[in-house]
Amino acid sequence: MQAPSQSPVVIVTQPVSGPMPQTSNWQTGMCDCFSDCGVCLCGTFCFLCLACQVAADMNECCLCGTSVSMRTLYRTRYGIPGSICDDYLVTNCCPLFSLCQIKRDINRRRAMHTF
Repeated sequence: MQAPSQSPVVIVTQPVSGPMPQTSNWQTGMCDCFSDCGVCLCGTFCFLCLACQVAADMNECCLCGTSVSMRTLYRTRYGIPGSICDDYLVTNCCPLFSLCQIKRDINRRRAMHTF
């Protein structure tokens, strides 16, 4: 006795493990240095210290704090729109502004208990 033939199951969306990422935006703009002067002063006078702080906040290697992959990881983790190409351009053309923006965002998300 044969089983009745069934049409194949077509998967149109891949299952996602864990919660779906929420879409959000950066908490501050690229050039909003005056919204947190401490971060911008630290970045200006001790760029590597700020890079290590950002990397430590994200549980990554200190040498990765200013990388394109760090910005991409952060952006995708919080559902911030953009692309790797955007991250590459921002990180390479405006490294200080990029790093300060990430740190300000971390600080604000911590204050909102979403980091």
